Amino acid sequence: MSPTPRTRATEPEDLARMFVERANAGDAEGLAELYADDAVVAYPPGTQTVGREAILALYRQMMAQAPRFEVEEPLPTVRYGDLAVTSTRPADGTGGRVQVARQQADGTWLRIIDRPEIAG
Repeated sequence: MSPTPRTRATEPEDLARMFVERANAGDAEGLAELYADDAVVAYPPGTQTVGREAILALYRQMMAQAPRFEVEEPLPTVRYGDLAVTSTRPADGTGGRVQVARQQADGTWLRIIDRPEIAG
């Protein structure tokens, strides 16, 4: 996607911080690179965006609005083999954000399921 290699997540907890950094830089391609090719994002609310290309299109549209994100308080990560559930306590009071990440063959982590908001 990008000619310049970006830092990859070496721990599942890295993904939330990297998401905020890339979103605040307006880097839609960098955001999409945080997801596996077959990932699912539960956004927009009530729908699902499936696959990295569709996720890239979603983030290009979102980045055009120039949103600002803040690093949120992480909750403890739960791991099972090459899977990890990460979550944060959202600053905007939506109730919770939850992601499932999968460790790749090279030891890095990518999101496979992302639920960015849960109504509280």
